[in-house]
Amino acid sequence: MNPLTKNRLIGLALAVLLFAADQATKGYILNVLQLDLGQSHYIMPIFQFTLTHNYGVSLGMLTATSQEMRWGLVALTSVIAVVVTVWMVREKLLADIIPLAMILGGALGNIKDRYEYGYVVDFLDLHFGEFRPFLIFNIADAAITIGVLIILARSLFVREKAPEEKPADTVVEN
Repeated sequence: MNPLTKNRLIGLALAVLLFAADQATKGYILNVLQLDLGQSHYIMPIFQFTLTHNYGVSLGMLTATSQEMRWGLVALTSVIAVVVTVWMVREKLLADIIPLAMILGGALGNIKDRYEYGYVVDFLDLHFGEFRPFLIFNIADAAITIGVLIILARSLFVREKAPEEKPADTVVEN
């Protein structure tokens, strides 16, 4: 198997793994712990599971207040997932493929929720007393956020080396 195919398969496997982990943890919250909306399950002083329903997208923006908006968000996020998939398959470097796979896996998890329930299941609640540095989130949200941050960091701080040019023949005068 050539390295390019291997990198792409690693990316697709990571996306599937993140999707599966996201859905498994949501299944645990809904079917094993059987939390009700707003109910919390204590894990440690700064972290707990608190079930919430997110009817919007990032930071609650574009909140779906009707069935049309719900399906519009499913369509919009599906188009974004297709674009990310095409982008990922066109990349060559594993360092570029991995963050796109994270975004894809997370997007698929949240798309499935919105399709199945009409909202995204969020439950990871990091807090310091009453201070919450993040909204309540899920594994898909974390994967998307980390993937986007890696892409931004790579675009700002990693410069690809330009191909070396062969020196032009020079004439040396004596």
